[in-house]
Amino acid sequence: MSREQRTAVPPGRDESERVRDTVERVTVPEQHAQVLVVDDHPVFRRGLVTLLAGESWVDEVHEAATVADAVRAATEQRVDAVAMDVRLPDGDGIEATAAVLRARPGAAVLLLTMVGDPEMVVRGLRAGARGYVLKDSDPDLVGRALRVVRDGGLVLGPGVADDALTTLRLPPAETPAPFDRLTPRELDVVGHLAEGHTNQRIARDLGVHEKTVRNVVSEILAKLHAADRVEVALQAREAGLAAPQER
Repeated sequence: MSREQRTAVPPGRDESERVRDTVERVTVPEQHAQVLVVDDHPVFRRGLVTLLAGESWVDEVHEAATVADAVRAATEQRVDAVAMDVRLPDGDGIEATAAVLRARPGAAVLLLTMVGDPEMVVRGLRAGARGYVLKDSDPDLVGRALRVVRDGGLVLGPGVADDALTTLRLPPAETPAPFDRLTPRELDVVGHLAEGHTNQRIARDLGVHEKTVRNVVSEILAKLHAADRVEVALQAREAGLAAPQER
């Protein structure tokens, strides 16, 4: 049979019908994802791992409990989607998101948290996360949200969407010098220093270890060339950087 005979359009059918039939016969297999779950609470982490392992679109699920472990996992193996807790022992999930995306730019990150803080949502989205849901959401919702971000979508879960979108529309406030040298996490700590909070109090409020706070304070002192935390606190108060009173 000639090539012309094989591709000829049968009588009574136009070219568009033949193309449609051909497309309908072609099945493109779904690309299964490598997923990373980052959470320092073993019960929650393993529960989510078990849930995701049963999803048809997931190929393999990896675990991490710290920022360092998450970055290592993203560096050493393919990672397509990440479920990231925002509070981790050695840092926060937003900083971890930025670090993971530097190591694996194509990954999609879904942030998980117990509190729907609009400012944290915005920080997460600006760091590159594609979604944000509360940890007490229905587990199936978390699974569906992770698939949506893997496929390129944006997810703002119940309880955070409206406030986060409102905050996103606001122009970012300009940080006065010399505090514009600091990272968002360091600015958070500066706000607490301005209120006279102890390292223990700051660690509790930010959901990190006290050692992490001590390290951040040392970085702040070095960047601002300040003698001590009292000097930082006084400068921060003058600049209007005190933390909100509800903290």
